[in-house]
Amino acid sequence: MPHGDNALKNKRWILWLLVVVALVVLALVARQRIHFNWQVFLQQLKLADWTKIGIGIAMIWLAYGVRATRWALFLRPTKKVSPFKLIGTQVIGFTAVALFGRLADLVRPYLVSRRTNIPLGSQVAVYTVERMFDFGSMALIFSAVLLFSPDRHQLPRPDLINKVALGGLLGTIFLALFAIFARVSGKVVAGIFGKGLGAISPKLGAAASEKILAFRDGLNAIASLGDFLGAVALSLLMWGMITYAYLETTRAFTASPQLAGMTLSRCMLLMAASMGSSLIQLPVIGWFTQIGLTTATMQALFKVAPEPALGCGAMLLVVTFMSIIPVGLIWARFEHVSLRKISEESEHAGEQELQGVGQR
Repeated sequence: MPHGDNALKNKRWILWLLVVVALVVLALVARQRIHFNWQVFLQQLKLADWTKIGIGIAMIWLAYGVRATRWALFLRPTKKVSPFKLIGTQVIGFTAVALFGRLADLVRPYLVSRRTNIPLGSQVAVYTVERMFDFGSMALIFSAVLLFSPDRHQLPRPDLINKVALGGLLGTIFLALFAIFARVSGKVVAGIFGKGLGAISPKLGAAASEKILAFRDGLNAIASLGDFLGAVALSLLMWGMITYAYLETTRAFTASPQLAGMTLSRCMLLMAASMGSSLIQLPVIGWFTQIGLTTATMQALFKVAPEPALGCGAMLLVVTFMSIIPVGLIWARFEHVSLRKISEESEHAGEQELQGVGQR
């Protein structure tokens, strides 16, 4: 194994060790400051409405089908591919992310490339555009709910939340304008950002330029206004389903008045906390950090008791992130795919592809 790979793995283990130590310290501090009753915790799980939790899981699973349909739409200018052919790539890909963290993010474009015989570079570009649609759709839903929901004035710090919602809306507009400029003059935009950020750090400037060029290549997957509107509709549908999964899961904890009566606007704040914690997802350890942050959010913002907050935080992780793992493991078994091997292969292939983009 090359020396660089060994150094990278050593850095990862050091990072994981530091996170574990931090979690242990936080657990000890929380144990001293928070009175937690495990019997009440188990009772909260026992009294939960498991039908609602099942509906949440169904929404998440169906969202993978919508995601596959959207990816097939992005492939249309290059090759007509059935969405059913891509569902496995999404299920296996997100299973790899759940098990190995964000380092496995490129598993999906890598599997799509292998399955469709389309160059990996174009699929990495599609992945970049997919992220743009995800961010834009989520920001639009987030902003619309928090700006127009009937109970928005009853939220904690409504003035600050209103500003954040407006910022999300403006960010979505900026992203749309940036996409237009990148599509029309990708090299010019990459050069501007590369020089500007290069003055701070040459590596940062080069990385920004590479990302913008990859983003521009991905935008070529949108061949017409009809395809763009179709991608927007699918993205809003998918994130609407994910939002509904969060809402049903929180309302499933019927023994907690705050959770059973969860409103859509409050749920958006919980989603923001949960997704923020998942951006830097470490293998296994990231599960506990995500549960911890969502639990703390429920306690701080909604005054939920520690036991139902922890139960709901854990169940949100299971429903929205981990429920796909058994399906993905079985699917990978049938397709003779090693998740660990495919994660390592996709990571190395992605690094090589980015180096190629930077040399164009």
